[in-house]
Amino acid sequence: MDAVSPTESKPTLQRIAHPLHTIILLAAEAVMVVRAAMRAEHLRTAVDLNRVRMYERTMLTEWLGFAFVLFGLWLAGSRFSTVVGDRWRSVRDVGRDLGLGVAFSIVSTMVLSMLGPHHGPEDNRAVQFLLPHGAREMALWVAVSITAGICEEALYRGYLQRQFMALTKNVPAGILLGAVAFGLAHSYQGWARATTIGVEGAMLGAMAYWRKSVRPGMIAHAWKDALAPLLMGAMKH
Repeated sequence: MDAVSPTESKPTLQRIAHPLHTIILLAAEAVMVVRAAMRAEHLRTAVDLNRVRMYERTMLTEWLGFAFVLFGLWLAGSRFSTVVGDRWRSVRDVGRDLGLGVAFSIVSTMVLSMLGPHHGPEDNRAVQFLLPHGAREMALWVAVSITAGICEEALYRGYLQRQFMALTKNVPAGILLGAVAFGLAHSYQGWARATTIGVEGAMLGAMAYWRKSVRPGMIAHAWKDALAPLLMGAMKH
């Protein structure tokens, strides 16, 4: 049997990147949040909104953030699997994470609908401009959803949550701070939705800590985002 090294015995309470890298990343995220909030109102009222370009720009930004996270891990000599999870070794592993991801998306939707108020027409209008129209935009929306599932879970649960746990030496604090950052990143959708997203972020964080992998969260995140246009369309009727 392989011996467990000291670095593997308490992986969540050890830094995976230099604090300066985390500060730069958070500063960049803050700039993007402010920019998104400033542009959101214009995009909501734009008559000729180019969603294709918006989706492409979103994916580029997400993957650049993901690359910067991996760069920080490389500089610190940390394993990339820290933020993406250990690779699947069998079909059973794949099935387990798929099952957990889908189950989480169903349970979290039920829990959040009980805990928080239902989003009214005003809240729905706040994010209506994001939703796809037509087959091409729908295909790109699915690509954006998969991108968000991978990149945002790697960033908020794989990287920031681990860093916050290490810097505070406290697991619940790390999960909470990661969830707050996740909610704030979506504040352009309105504070009611940002709060709900933050709560869901805490749930995703707890699952990532329990499972010791962000893969189920990536699946749940991508699944829910991809289905969002269908769910919001159903809410209209």
